[in-house]
Amino acid sequence: MIKFNPYLSFRDTARPAMEYYQQVFGGSLTLSTFGEFGNPEPGLADLVMHSQLETDRGFTLMASDTPPEMGPPTVGNNIAVSLSGDDADVLRDYWNKLSDGGAVSVPLEKQMWGDEFGMCVDRFGIGWLVNISQPS
Repeated sequence: MIKFNPYLSFRDTARPAMEYYQQVFGGSLTLSTFGEFGNPEPGLADLVMHSQLETDRGFTLMASDTPPEMGPPTVGNNIAVSLSGDDADVLRDYWNKLSDGGAVSVPLEKQMWGDEFGMCVDRFGIGWLVNISQPS
């Protein structure tokens, strides 16, 4: 299965934003902080590395706080499209096509949480996140 959904970027407000969207849309919200993934840096440890809202109507909304070294999120670069799932061959094919002629900011490779993940902006200026889940 592959999910296709928006991914929002915030500067220090992902938690209250996602809690607000949970009130609006209902559903189940999960939040993981940078600290939970081993980054104890003051001011960053409690910020959201990844959050996911799954609604009863089938909506999925993901978001995170943007670390300072990535620059501030601004209107136009604060939303990307996320492709995630466990069909590695299909997702790698999407990645290769989307990144061709675009700009890769994070190569598609294994990350600290165990999945393969990459970020790129395609040739038309649209941001994409691809996450390939590893078998349980």
